[in-house]
Amino acid sequence: PTLTVIFRINDGPLAGREGKYVTSRHLRDRLFRELQTNVALQVNPTDSPDAFEVRGRGELHLSILMETMRREGYEFTVSKPEPVLKEIDGQLHEPLERVFVEVPNEYSGNVILFFGQRKGELLSMVSTSDNMVKLEFLVPARGLIGFHSQLLTETKGHGVAYHTFAGYGPHRGPIVHRTTGSLVACEPGIATAYAILNIQERGTLFIEPGTEVYEGMIVGENSRGEDLDVNVAKKRHVTNMRSATAEITEKLDVPRRLSLEEALAFIAADELVEITPQAIRLRKKVLR
Repeated sequence: PTLTVIFRINDGPLAGREGKYVTSRHLRDRLFRELQTNVALQVNPTDSPDAFEVRGRGELHLSILMETMRREGYEFTVSKPEPVLKEIDGQLHEPLERVFVEVPNEYSGNVILFFGQRKGELLSMVSTSDNMVKLEFLVPARGLIGFHSQLLTETKGHGVAYHTFAGYGPHRGPIVHRTTGSLVACEPGIATAYAILNIQERGTLFIEPGTEVYEGMIVGENSRGEDLDVNVAKKRHVTNMRSATAEITEKLDVPRRLSLEEALAFIAADELVEITPQAIRLRKKVLR
């Protein structure tokens, strides 16, 4: 195993509405049942009876388990994936992955810069006859979180990648996954178009009008580096005055839909992904 996440019961305000199995006993039984067939998985109890440490072979391995449990009717939250660290000869070591990428020549610079930001080391670069470049990198396993979707974006869908475990190496230091903050709902209620219209200037939203939100739920990505409390349930002030331009509707931006892998890559250390059979939500660990 190279990555670890904490599975815990859903203790948010919307808990128990959409899932069939919501208690810690259900969660524990399902995780330990998975161990009988999933040989690369490790499950360890934690100090809390409602939380379990799950170790797996990378982001895809863990997200497949989450998606399978979601479709079976389980409801739970997961923390940000962290690398499985080891101390070797008194020095901190982390898992490294050997990554092979094949991209068109014009995108090779973007890919090298992309892996450089994730503490990757370029091992080889070979040009082929059909204007393609084969690149080989040595990258920390935590640097590959959210890597596939970003690689397709960087290469306009032309990139092909494969990675395999390379062993443990000295810890490479902090990796900046995200330079933006979160838009956090400060009031419970139903999201309104009036409120979203004013908030969308501050960043990118993940929800649409009519979505039920609660205090501490992450409703979007702030364009600045800090978190911002917003009220997406704010209603238009109603008066008996009439205006000739009142019925002109403003254009709302299309909300950004996060997949499970994108949600795991997006969250910060103080945030969780809430996974239910009907929805994938982002929230703060401490809601208030």
